[in-house]
Amino acid sequence: MTRTARAYTNIALIKYWGKKNKQLKLPFTNSLSLTLDRFYTDTKATIINNDEDIVYLNGQLLNTTQNKRILKYLDTVRQFYSFNDHFQIDSINHVPTSAGFASSASGFAALAASINETKKLNLNRRQLSILARNGSGSASRSIYGGFVEWIAGADNESSFAVPIDENPEIDLTLLSVVINKHSKKISSTVGMENSVKSSPFYENWVTLVTSEIKEIKQAIAQKDVQKIGEISEHNAMCMHALTLSANPSFTYFEPETLQIIQIIKELRQKGIFAYATIDAGPNVKIICTKESLPKVQTYIEQQLSNVTTVIANIGSGIQYI
Repeated sequence: MTRTARAYTNIALIKYWGKKNKQLKLPFTNSLSLTLDRFYTDTKATIINNDEDIVYLNGQLLNTTQNKRILKYLDTVRQFYSFNDHFQIDSINHVPTSAGFASSASGFAALAASINETKKLNLNRRQLSILARNGSGSASRSIYGGFVEWIAGADNESSFAVPIDENPEIDLTLLSVVINKHSKKISSTVGMENSVKSSPFYENWVTLVTSEIKEIKQAIAQKDVQKIGEISEHNAMCMHALTLSANPSFTYFEPETLQIIQIIKELRQKGIFAYATIDAGPNVKIICTKESLPKVQTYIEQQLSNVTTVIANIGSGIQYI
């Protein structure tokens, strides 16, 4: 019986930005994320009697150009596990695609899990994390719930995610502020390449991430939400500094992104807990406590009438439904 795999998106609090091996998607640094319960992908892989794979996304049949990345990934999976079966992939994506909400993370994690289930590969979660990483680096982290660290590794077998605390009892929630649901003009892959090649600060970034990973893991263990917020915001701003210092420079920010960053600073001056983290896209995720969340949401919606806000709590790892 074929079951549907569900994977949730994650938000990197310590960012992944730059690959040392493009083919295997090995990062230059470790990263650390929080899995969220609001955005997810449901995927079912069915073996078909066909010499080509068929992919449906949100009920729409994708053509060869649209699903080039997925087809390449399925070829990789066949090569890894020495089988020749082809699949019909049915995927429903409850995430704004390519807008900085890690749709590829939940997408490839769900795809890896669905193939594992259909082919009865019996992979453990570490092996599943490796398989997901070959589709999208951040997908390695969506195998697990809660706080997750992706170990950079040196080869295919040593680069995988590990859970830090899958069920953290911590007063932390996220307010996603959606500025733009459209696909970003510069993909994460291209943005990373440009930053690694041309930002004079990239070596400093690698050093920074190493120290901030240690600091945030201590803060998680101590349930220090203040420290988690401070480190996360600083790390996000440093990542985006790499895009601005690339040659030629570029940014994922839109005018509203900068407005929200300023609003968050104003809220903190008023004694309201709020910290920003931003992935490769214009949309801002605000780290809140349960007490500060309604105040932050109200203030944002009053100041910016054209944005959408979505509340996300701590999510779980891979599920089969």
